[in-house]
Order: sequence, then structure tokens, then C-alpha cells
Amino acid sequence: MPPEALPTPQHPNTPLLLFSDYHTHPQGHRVQRYTQALLQPWADSARSLGLKDIAFTDHDRYRAGIDFDEIDRLQERNSDLRIRAGVELDNDPIHSAAGRKWIEKHWDTLDFVLGSVHFLDRADQMFDSVPDGAAQLDGRNIDAIYTDYFRRIRELVATGLIDCLAHLDLIKIHGHRPTAEIGNLVNETLEFIRGRDLPIELSTAGWRKPVNELYPADAIIELAMEKGSSFTTASDAHSHVQLGENFAKLAHKIADLGIRQVCTFEKHKRAELPL
Repeated sequence: MPPEALPTPQHPNTPLLLFSDYHTHPQGHRVQRYTQALLQPWADSARSLGLKDIAFTDHDRYRAGIDFDEIDRLQERNSDLRIRAGVELDNDPIHSAAGRKWIEKHWDTLDFVLGSVHFLDRADQMFDSVPDGAAQLDGRNIDAIYTDYFRRIRELVATGLIDCLAHLDLIKIHGHRPTAEIGNLVNETLEFIRGRDLPIELSTAGWRKPVNELYPADAIIELAMEKGSSFTTASDAHSHVQLGENFAKLAHKIADLGIRQVCTFEKHKRAELPL
């Protein structure tokens, strides 16, 4: 990888240095068998950023490309990093029933399972596709869509197969905002998540999307903090060049919010480490 393609390292003057990225997609959005050629650039990018702990979390629909032996080989070659075997389980109406069975089968091998909602009424298109997915929300009752979205979040949590919630308010991605107060809806969902002792991801991906806002919004993070929730840090990178993207900006946000520790996972066991 040429020097100009390397991610921008976290600046030493940031108030906190973030060390983990727990949402990455080495395969992107297609099946690519894990190989050292595919995975090593992710380790190189992590090292260049000062990251110490990364999780590979390709979508469960691309599970055919996940090779745990290749992850083990990568770990052996990069002993200065912690590389976690993970997957992102969503509510894909076509593929995720099989994905849930795969996760159950490989539960003891996996370190980490992210949970997310990407589908509303259309089985053939994620609502967060940019720009096409926005049409699923245009002209509809946005308050009803928010209610439906958070209901689906709770249903996913109830499967008992996830370790953490990804981009919790992804429904805002295209800039659609509810017209009604959704505090009770969010509070109910956060209570449900906290009742199962699941952390919430702080994702910089929202800053590169149309909404141009961290996932989740500050008000949701603050309410989650009041409930004693824990957090992971994530970029939702679909290329090793996006790994740790905007982590310096995230470090300032975390410092402002008063978060002083984040979670890591090994074989689904959570550790909360100081920043």
C-alpha cells in the first residue's frame, strides 16, 4: 500500500487515544474468501494508526468467505495486535435465518457478534443503501418507520445471539427525522438492551453518510450512559483504508461526553478497558 493511501493516524494531541475498531468488513459487500493477501493490509493499517485490537465482522450473508484458520494465521503473523473473529448478524429476511444457525454452530470459535437492522419492508434492498435506500422512506410516515425500526432492534436483541448493537440509530442515515418525540421509544429500547447487558457501538460511519452525524446521536449516548451501558468504538470500514476513520474526531467526542473506557471481546467475554 503506497504511503498516500494509509489512513491518517490519530494525532498525539487528541484527548484520548482509541485502541480498538470493532466493526470491519474485509470482504466488503461480496463473498471473498479470507486469505492472508486480503487480511494483512487490515493489520498493517491498524498498526499504522496505533490500533491494538480489531474485530473482523463481515455480514452473516457472506459467511462462506470467513475462514477461522486464516484469522489464526494472521494473528500468528501479527502478534503485536489482537485480531478477533466476528460477524455482523442483521435482520436480512432472506439470509439471516441461515446466518443465525451458522453463528450457533460456530459460537465457541467466534469472539464477537454484532447485531444490526438493515431491512424494513423490502427483502431485496437494505434501507441504508446510499442513495437508493432513501426511496424506502420518502413520502412515508417517518414516525411510524422509527417505531418499526426500533421494534426490529428489540427483536434482534431477543435472539440472544449478539454481543453488541451496531449503529443503533442507523434509521437516520438519509437525514429523515421523526416529527414526534421519540424519547420513550429510545428509552424502551435502551432498557431492553441494558437488561441483556449489551454494549452499544460508537460508530464514525455516520460522519461519511448523508446524515453526517455519529451513530448514535449524543442524546442517545447520554441516556445510555445514565443507564450504565458500555460502548465499543468502530468505523464500519469496508476497506482497510477506512479502518479507524475519524477516530481522532471520535476521541474528542468521547472525551466531551465523559466516556473513559470501552469494551473488547474474546470468545464473547467482555473486558472494559480504560482509554
